Amino acid sequence: MTVGELGQVAADGRVDAALEQGEWSAAVALLRGIQQQRPLTPAELDLLGRAAYGAGEFESAITAWEQQCALCQSLGDDANAAAAAATVAMYLMMDTGLMAPVRGWLARADRLLGERPESPTHALVAMARTYERFMCGDAESAARWAERAIDVGGRQGVPLAAALGRVAAARLVILGGSVDRGLELLDEAAVSVVSGELDPLGAGMVYCELICAMQGLAQYDRAEQWTEAMELWRAGNAYGGINGRCRVHRAEILRLRGSCSAAEEEALEACRELRPWMRREFGWPLTELGAIRLRTGDLAGAEEVFSQALEHGWDPQPWLALLRLAQGDVGSAATMIADELEHPCPVPSKERPPLGALRRAPLLAAQVEIGIAAADIGTARTATAELSGIAETFRSRALTAAAALARGRVALAEGDAEVAVRECEEALAGWSEVGAAYEAAVARLALADGERLLGRTERARLQERAALATADRIGARLLTCRPAPVPPSPTGSDCVFRLEGDVRTVAFAGRAVVLRDLKGMRYLARLLAAPDREFHVLDLVAGEIGEVARSGADLGPVIDGQARAAYKRRLAEIDDDMDEAVVLGDSERQALAQADRDYLLRELAGAFGLGGRYRVAGSTSERARASVTRSLRYAVARIAEHHPAMADHLERTVRTGTYCSYVPDPRMPTSWEF
Repeated sequence: MTVGELGQVAADGRVDAALEQGEWSAAVALLRGIQQQRPLTPAELDLLGRAAYGAGEFESAITAWEQQCALCQSLGDDANAAAAAATVAMYLMMDTGLMAPVRGWLARADRLLGERPESPTHALVAMARTYERFMCGDAESAARWAERAIDVGGRQGVPLAAALGRVAAARLVILGGSVDRGLELLDEAAVSVVSGELDPLGAGMVYCELICAMQGLAQYDRAEQWTEAMELWRAGNAYGGINGRCRVHRAEILRLRGSCSAAEEEALEACRELRPWMRREFGWPLTELGAIRLRTGDLAGAEEVFSQALEHGWDPQPWLALLRLAQGDVGSAATMIADELEHPCPVPSKERPPLGALRRAPLLAAQVEIGIAAADIGTARTATAELSGIAETFRSRALTAAAALARGRVALAEGDAEVAVRECEEALAGWSEVGAAYEAAVARLALADGERLLGRTERARLQERAALATADRIGARLLTCRPAPVPPSPTGSDCVFRLEGDVRTVAFAGRAVVLRDLKGMRYLARLLAAPDREFHVLDLVAGEIGEVARSGADLGPVIDGQARAAYKRRLAEIDDDMDEAVVLGDSERQALAQADRDYLLRELAGAFGLGGRYRVAGSTSERARASVTRSLRYAVARIAEHHPAMADHLERTVRTGTYCSYVPDPRMPTSWEF
């Protein structure tokens, strides 16, 4: 469909003007007003799709393009019907992670194109097929389609197809181990963004892909540069779900830099914005939120969002295994990480390396840490060797630092203090150069252990203090498997709940213990400091992540009516894809389609409550109540493991609900020291 045809929509030009100014909702309202008076033309349906996408109405956009395809077919206009089918495939590919419907719409586009001469639609089809194959881990086919997208996109004047083809080709070259050449290709792809040849959506897509490529390679400095550029871009051009994706990338960088509170706020906002857009890939922002919470010691909060990621069919590893390690369940952590390395999660994704050694690198780093905690030195040594090989191949500073820390940890476990100190010093220097505050602090703790093995006690103490000071400055908790310090012995009936670095001294009834600090502990501290005062849960949450608006309104249905209808259509498309896979004898494709089908059925089942009523998303207050209650219960449970008398007292005196309070027993006066 030509630009001229698209411009002949409304005689007064109001739709064009609204779209030109990025007023998506206004354009949608104008087009729906026209639709009430007469059926929309194919060109108008295309504009409705684009306007609805920009306004955040994903299913409305897809429905408009589906209707455009059907209308064009009924009019005998197979060329524009094919263009509409390719558009549906492209947007489903971008936002749902459901590859079976994508394949179905691409097959429809191919049938409609038939033997027609090469056109811009051929470029769009090649681009969508590139990413369908890339996300499914078929590097060979993805490379062939990327070459075609670049070639046809260049000849037919479709810069988005050519640009994304170049990004995909570059990522495949990098994943194959040719880092320098891949980075050169990425720089070439970036030209299309800075030159202004792409529309707002296309620019956002290319920005996002460039950042994903750099994050996967652990080239965090380049990733940060592109994230900053995308931040400037989204200030005036945010379109569809790209804004939310930008927030996730920003959260990743903030976490790396040690801005934990800001990272959590950004990740929470990303989850809110992306919920209407992403389907299975929604596990990506959820996992990032969980990683941030794990860093801050909010184990209950991390558990909550990792569980949600799993419900979306996303495997939040290695973070979930590291959570189990922090919870003291070393056996489960070891089993999880070994299983993920042997059987990687098959969920298609653009957001992380879909194949190759780079996907294994963070899993191997976690396996080393878990193996040491489990006293499985053999597994840790094997994982370290593979991680070191990956670092040597891909040569990013972060991978090199991660490998050095792994070697240092193994040397510590084997009692080789000199090697441990040398490797940990290299890791500390590397992470410091990258600007990764948390990782540098962890390396310092390992270095302190090595110094202590060498008998250099004062050096060890200095490194420990520096590590704990860094953690305190960035609001993190160093969840490492190191022995807790010995607490001072309290006298008499002292009641102490004092925070010191990343640990808390808890004294009660003549006994004291030292525990790692948690978000629930911080909630308890506020309650204990103000006996008999009622705190609204939003007030407690505000102390952790800033001001939260109080609102009693629900957030609407978990899945709205239009989305439910679309899900049912996609189930039929998935069934067709499965039938075709059976005929072709393609068991891998059949398994992927079955996974898509299972996911959609879970989503539909989760949309209904008792009696078939639609479920609604919780209010701000309700979500805060559930989160605070879980955090408090988890904190008390951890206290119970080490100080049963203290936990018993808290269970009897701490009230939870929308309002929380500490109501001490008047027969047992308590005055807490903080």
